[in-house]
Amino acid sequence: MAQKPNRMISFRDFKATSRAISTYDDFPLMINHFIEVIVRAFNVKGCSLLLLDEAENQLFHVRSHGVSEEYLKKGAIFVDDKFSAFVTEKPVFIDDLQNDPRVQYPEAAAKEGFVSMVSFPIKFRETTVGIIRIYHDKPWILHDDDISSFSVLTKHLGLVIEINGLKNFVDTIKTAVDRLPNRMHDR
Repeated sequence: MAQKPNRMISFRDFKATSRAISTYDDFPLMINHFIEVIVRAFNVKGCSLLLLDEAENQLFHVRSHGVSEEYLKKGAIFVDDKFSAFVTEKPVFIDDLQNDPRVQYPEAAAKEGFVSMVSFPIKFRETTVGIIRIYHDKPWILHDDDISSFSVLTKHLGLVIEINGLKNFVDTIKTAVDRLPNRMHDR
């Protein structure tokens, strides 16, 4: 009989992480802390946040913890049209990174010491904007409550990412308007 997984995210940790996501003013710092908390809470080898580059249809690394520069530079990560958490919009577990046909770079995963991985989609409303990948150095199974908790946290994260993008857009427009000649401001 398979061993039942233990709950890894306490309600206290869930509340603290959720509050941090929604209250941080410094977006890059919040992302760094979020990724580090995942590694500590799950006691895993590493974690990466990847966002979609729509023009190239590939994912790019935004932040990672416990992942080497060499691994991050292994090559482009293309969005799989069938199995990716990005497409399925559900968590995707890969128990054996070296022998699963869905893995684009199995040799790099082996060299990094990654054995298994779970990917969670980051969504804003109905649109998936990125994924969180959690890497482990052994096979593992998450508790259903941890999957649910983490899915809620990634939805919060999707909202913050979208808001940050809109804020950057508004700041860019404001800067452009401020650079207009004074005669243009009075109209």
